[in-house]
Amino acid sequence: MQNMDELYNEYFQTVYKYIFCITRDADLSEELTQETFYQALKTYKNFRGDCKISVWLCQIAKHIWMKECQKRNKFDYKSLDEVIHTIPAKKCVENEVLEQQAKISLYRSLQKLDEKTREVMYLRLTGELSFREIGEILKRNETWARVTFYRGKQKLAQEGQE
Repeated sequence: MQNMDELYNEYFQTVYKYIFCITRDADLSEELTQETFYQALKTYKNFRGDCKISVWLCQIAKHIWMKECQKRNKFDYKSLDEVIHTIPAKKCVENEVLEQQAKISLYRSLQKLDEKTREVMYLRLTGELSFREIGEILKRNETWARVTFYRGKQKLAQEGQE
């Protein structure tokens, strides 16, 4: 396994994006990302190498998130409106405003999907993970991830036509 500093530098953004997709809370995501790397450091000897390091780290992150949810005694998903208000404001040009409105519309539509489909869509769109990685993270296979993503896109397209 690589030096932990190298792992941190290489995979921090991946793990952070994954956790942010789940929590939609920047501060909590950063805290859980730090905890993920701490746990990875403690358990690096258990890494068998049968999956990518990014998948292994995201699995650790998911378990840490689940423990956090158990502490809170519920799954604390935030609404899209709450998330939008936490994003730092930019100086907007007309195109940026239109792009932002399109993103907001997309995320609102994503919120209407069932939990598993929404999670696959977030991981693919925001986390930029492959279908194989998504399947591994969600303990399914690549085909399931592809089909779920495709069906999610179909549902979004149908909603856009209504």
